[in-house]
Amino acid sequence: MQDFLIILDVVLLAIIVVFAIFWAWNKIQAKRLGGELTNEEFKKGMRKAQIVDLREKEPFKRKHIDGARNLPYTMIKYQYSELRPDLPVYLYSDSLSLTLRAARFLNKKKFSSIHWLKGGFSQWDGRTKASKY
Repeated sequence: MQDFLIILDVVLLAIIVVFAIFWAWNKIQAKRLGGELTNEEFKKGMRKAQIVDLREKEPFKRKHIDGARNLPYTMIKYQYSELRPDLPVYLYSDSLSLTLRAARFLNKKKFSSIHWLKGGFSQWDGRTKASKY
């Protein structure tokens, strides 16, 4: 029984270490890519930026940030050329992990200024719009 508890402790410790490494890696990557913006920072810079909603079409149709274009994460590798690499890109979705993956992809494609909304769309307190189509 004591051997089982030792093995269980080692496994739990390994899981915690892996989680901590993943969390730290995400934080380092986020800082290197550009960074998250608060609602106020996002609102302040959005007139000069390309606002990209990474969610799928249905959630976008229901409600999105006014002025955003829908470029679902599942399609970004096929449609990223619709974005201008010389302008800032402001990303948002419902998942930080998905948003960071999109930011890393755009960074590899030589986009220089990539930012995302802190807390994702659920934390947005600015103007929103529903699609007519």
